[in-house]
Amino acid sequence: MRRQQCRIGFVSTRLAGTDGVSLETQKWVSVLTELGHECFYFAGESEWPDERSYVVPEAHFNHPDIQALNVDLFDKDTRSPKTSREIQRIQSHLKGRLYNFVRTFDLDILIVENALSIPMNIPLGVALAEFVAETRFPTIGHHHDFAWERGRFKITAASDYQRGAFPPIMPSVYHVVINSYAARQLALRTGATSMLIPNVMDFDSPPPEPDGYAADLRSALGIGSDEYLLLQPTRVVPRKRIEQAIELARRLNCGNCTIVISHSSGDEGTTYETYLQSLAELLGVRVVFASGVINHRRGQMADGRKVYGLADIYHQADLVTYPSTVEGFGNAFLETLYYSKPIVMCTYEIFKRDIEPKGFRVIGFKDFVTDEAVHQARVILEDSTVVAEMTAHNYELGRRHYSYHVLRDSLVVLLNQIMGL
Repeated sequence: MRRQQCRIGFVSTRLAGTDGVSLETQKWVSVLTELGHECFYFAGESEWPDERSYVVPEAHFNHPDIQALNVDLFDKDTRSPKTSREIQRIQSHLKGRLYNFVRTFDLDILIVENALSIPMNIPLGVALAEFVAETRFPTIGHHHDFAWERGRFKITAASDYQRGAFPPIMPSVYHVVINSYAARQLALRTGATSMLIPNVMDFDSPPPEPDGYAADLRSALGIGSDEYLLLQPTRVVPRKRIEQAIELARRLNCGNCTIVISHSSGDEGTTYETYLQSLAELLGVRVVFASGVINHRRGQMADGRKVYGLADIYHQADLVTYPSTVEGFGNAFLETLYYSKPIVMCTYEIFKRDIEPKGFRVIGFKDFVTDEAVHQARVILEDSTVVAEMTAHNYELGRRHYSYHVLRDSLVVLLNQIMGL
């Protein structure tokens, strides 16, 4: 007889920091724990308790061996025999650790967070696919974005691995996607069915009011009390189109706008960040790259300086900029609703298909920042009544469609299907 409460192992390249996958994992863990299940963690980096974590450095996409492999795998159509041998060596090592992870924590089910979706770590994906093929272990592939959605994975010398493991199509692998387009594409390309579970926020528990901890946040970032803080709550990667936020700040013509970018460059290098710095200097817009002092939770640097939480910077923001042209769902959009902030955004495809029809009020544009978007942004900055009406309306819609109860109901159905509870 199966246990009513499951022991669940989360697997990813990284379960730490402010990236969307790590943040969404926290929400799933919160709901699953509330339902009575126990959760454990396998990753190349983990911020979860040591006694529940199984850290394997080679699982991280930033591990030197993985980075070296990727140089020979992407942007070309032929790989060297040495690379093939190295993939086999690392995947064998990782597969052994996966077996040990499952035994150590006596697991009932795995939830793989994007490591079977996008090939940032080919050996980890292959190791997972082989492990499942050998064991028929119940596995949920939680897919945030797929390789076919990213240009840098379209020319590849790893197409054989990608077809077999990103994602693997096996009887014991259950697929979860975060938008309707991904569901259709997965079915079209692989024949696999999937469950759509959107990203969520805990709208039934509003964020606490700001406290004294972050009273000095603006001064720590060099922003005066009379300045407008435009928050760009994303990683510094080209598809986020942060240059559009810089253009918006310039065209507002208020002379006292500062853009704060809360996240780092992540896995895609620093070339884009250098470009943004040059562009901002050219246009006379102040941009603060603040990932060093902002994390998903409060803390302290080695030198004793404060680290502020994402909630702190959202509370300080006057306007959120979100000009991204490609998003799997849009965590920053939900965060903006949750912290009751107005948003200027590109109406990217998933937003148009899945989110906008629900009636959210945003300042939207498509391919470029329009005069109308600039005008509406200026009104928002100058009229608190308009802001209050917009954000209250959006919060209620968020609570209705993207709160934890939506996730809870979906996970109950999914686990019942998998485990026969």
